[in-house]
Order: sequence, then C-alpha cells, then structure tokens
Amino acid sequence: MSVLDDRIEMAEESGELTLDVMFEWLEKMPIPEGTKVEIVGGNIFMSPQRQTHFEIIFDILEQMRAKYPRQRLASDVRIDFPGRLNGFACDVAAFRDRSVKDRDGRWRYQDVEFVAEVISKDTAANDYGPKKAAYAQAGVPVYLVADPYTGICHVYTRPREGDYATETKVPFGDEIDLTGTVVGLVLSTDEFPRD
Repeated sequence: MSVLDDRIEMAEESGELTLDVMFEWLEKMPIPEGTKVEIVGGNIFMSPQRQTHFEIIFDILEQMRAKYPRQRLASDVRIDFPGRLNGFACDVAAFRDRSVKDRDGRWRYQDVEFVAEVISKDTAANDYGPKKAAYAQAGVPVYLVADPYTGICHVYTRPREGDYATETKVPFGDEIDLTGTVVGLVLSTDEFPRD
C-alpha cells in the first residue's frame, strides 16, 4: 500500500475525503507528462494519451470552433460532476454562452452542453458506464463517445433520470448530425483514425 493509499484511507475514515484533497495529492505525485488523470467514483485512473486519441480529440475541437470560441472549449480540464467523487478531465467539453466558472476558477458542470470522450482500452468501461451516467445526471445534452477500436461513434442525447433516452451509432467516415441539438453542427468523422 502506498503513502497515497494510506492518506486516502485516513481521509475516508475521517469523512474528509474530497475531490480537492485527492487532486491535491495527485499534483504532488510524479505523474508522467501526457498522462490523463481522472477520478471516477472515488477511483483514480491514469492513462497515457496515444496519437490516435490525440488526433480524434484535435479533430473534434477544430470542428467545434465553427460554433464555440476557444474560451468555451476545454480538453483534459477538471470538471466536477454529480455523484460520489467524480472529477473528470473530459477529452472535449463545450460550454454554453454566458458560462461562468465557480469561485475556484473551475468550469461548472451545469454549463456543459457537449462532451466527447475517445475510448482507451483500459478506461472504456468508465466512458460507457459511470461517466455516461454522471453526464446524464448532470443534464449534459450531447455526449459523444468515439471508439477507434470499433470505428464507431456513439451519440447520446436527451438525458433523463441518470441515463440517455437516445443513442445513435455512427460509423467512422459518416457525418454526425447534431443540428437538432444545442450543438447545432454536423461533425465529420472522415479523418478519425482507427486503432
């Protein structure tokens, strides 16, 4: 058991474990550059970013710029979502007009209009499970999961009671039509690489 595990266990026993405490500890750890760090349901997940992952994220961000100014987009930035200890670093997040950050300078989940996650083998279960549930509970109108292993995008819309009422599957190479949503764009997947 590591010193971090000991500290987390002590904080849990005292009832003082918070996302801020956990991220503070993580900031003191020697985490390699290019490693994404998230807390999902109180569990810490670290995964290095692959080139395929980066290319899809960058492509989505470039296309989102047709509607969203740079100041209303984020990638790998901590956003705290509903549920027990959910501090996510979404691959792509877009915020509504007139969004405001909280008193700690962080984006509020209430202002998120769109989230995209690109699947990594080791954390795919989070993207399809607890993160999807947290995004739905938070009322995120559009959640896109790009899966370079299967070459399919899953688009979830109409959040209701901790789940999404609608799922649309779009193969890489086809367009993702989000014109009927708050996003109001059509995203091309022609250049999404596969793993």
